[in-house]
Amino acid sequence: MSEPLSAAEPHSVAELEDLAFELRSKLLNLCGTYEGAVHIGGDLSAADIFTALFHYGLNVDPTDIANPERDRFVLSKGHAAVCMYIAMAMRGFFSYDGIVDTYGQLDSAYGMHPCKVQLPGVECSTGSLGHGLPIAVGMALSARHRGDDHRVVCLLGDGETGEGSVWEAAMAARSNELGNLVAFVDRNRQLMTSFAEERVVFEPYPDKWRAFGWNVVEIDGHDMGDLVAAIDALPATDSNRPTVVIAETVKGKGVDFMEHNLAWHAGSLGAADLEKAMAALESTRKKETV
Repeated sequence: MSEPLSAAEPHSVAELEDLAFELRSKLLNLCGTYEGAVHIGGDLSAADIFTALFHYGLNVDPTDIANPERDRFVLSKGHAAVCMYIAMAMRGFFSYDGIVDTYGQLDSAYGMHPCKVQLPGVECSTGSLGHGLPIAVGMALSARHRGDDHRVVCLLGDGETGEGSVWEAAMAARSNELGNLVAFVDRNRQLMTSFAEERVVFEPYPDKWRAFGWNVVEIDGHDMGDLVAAIDALPATDSNRPTVVIAETVKGKGVDFMEHNLAWHAGSLGAADLEKAMAALESTRKKETV
């Protein structure tokens, strides 16, 4: 028998908000020190989701990453890997300094997309959009066959849900009654070079998931109280219906000149831009805490 997992600190919503601010600050710092482009827009839109999951929702133990009772996390929007790395570092999986020192370098464990071979603690390698949810379905089905009661949580971008493989997986999940599967959608309504509805008609988006038989929860993805409440209200893992949490977000959230700006799907920050971005982040935080 494996030892029980050590639970994360029971953070309050206010503490989680502080952690999300710290995550964004560290993300901007890395973007300002790395010479190449970072997928900063989608990282910032998902930062609150990553914080809520790794510091509140996921039953994981950084000191026992192979524990069979752990929850599994699949990052389907693999280009947001650096935000996941930093969230995991803040949770104690590895060092933030190690990310900054080696990110994107040849043979680094911290690539632009996550690799389970290079980085223990990552559950699966991802990057090709539309692949994460099918993998998560397989993991959840395997857990059911073994009689395990952990969750499988998958984070997708809304843009990638234009892929047919996502909806094949959605149908398979409901057909197999995978109540142990939870999908979070980072609904920032932007693709790489356009806004979502310009290229793909997603609306009525929640109804599409309902039509596939999923339990649908709609929240403000930047409201930590909403995120915590959605996690707390998840059905039991032995229920028969998968859940999707559609989190309405803003690409580039927290940095005013990046928000809703297609130019900041990916980019790098020089010294002056980094100073400007950090000042904008500080200003946004002050407005939110008034």
